[in-house]
Amino acid sequence: IADRQEGVGVCGWILISLSFFLVLITFPISIWACIKVIREYERAVVFRLGRILSKKAKGPGLVLVLPCTDTFIKVDLRTVTCNIPPQEILTKDAVTTRVDGVVYYRIHSAVSAVANVTDVHSATFLLAQTTLRNVLGTQSLAQLLAGREEIAHSIQAILDSATEQWGIKVARVEIKDVRIPVAMQRAMAAEAEAAREARAKIVAAEGERNASKALKQASMVLAESPAGLQLRYLQTLTNLAAENNSTIVFPLPIDLLESFGQKNRGG
Repeated sequence: IADRQEGVGVCGWILISLSFFLVLITFPISIWACIKVIREYERAVVFRLGRILSKKAKGPGLVLVLPCTDTFIKVDLRTVTCNIPPQEILTKDAVTTRVDGVVYYRIHSAVSAVANVTDVHSATFLLAQTTLRNVLGTQSLAQLLAGREEIAHSIQAILDSATEQWGIKVARVEIKDVRIPVAMQRAMAAEAEAAREARAKIVAAEGERNASKALKQASMVLAESPAGLQLRYLQTLTNLAAENNSTIVFPLPIDLLESFGQKNRGG
């Protein structure tokens, strides 16, 4: 109280006393003009003779304001949604994109929001636009498309640090959409299609190599046992006969005929 008495001076206290006296002589009519109701999500910064009263915000509830000497400003403490309009951004790899986002913030210090900046919401909005352009300008297009969450956290940290002296707490930053030129979209689609075709050819070639290895091993096994080749022929004939009821012309192995011929000569 002593500090406030020295701060307002003698003339100030005379004016305050006159204001109190005016309230007393016009009571109870004056009480309706002096009492202000502050909601739960609001705070009132009261100025008495141009100085912030008690250096802190008032409310919620009833706040007494003296006529002629006191003025007050209501500050909403609820979370504010700030839509950042699409920004033309040149990425690190010289690609032009249009990026928009949204910032969620709230005022945690009503006194700082009133005393340290003219319009806290406009200042936060402009700072969010500038920060979005500056941060995304240091990223390549691939990083921008793949790392939205990390970029959003980076923007949030920068905004939170810059707006701390304004009494602002940035709760969340989201990048809503990234638009790139149609020509770039076609080029990226063609690149992705070519990459998929290349991977498909690699997979097909790998399958052919594995099949060739398997056929080589099978041929080596059949070469060691001629009877195995004949059994394979008979197995193939059985499979074909089971699937289709039709006449099948199946060539007999020459080795089988030679074996029959050798048996007839021997007999």
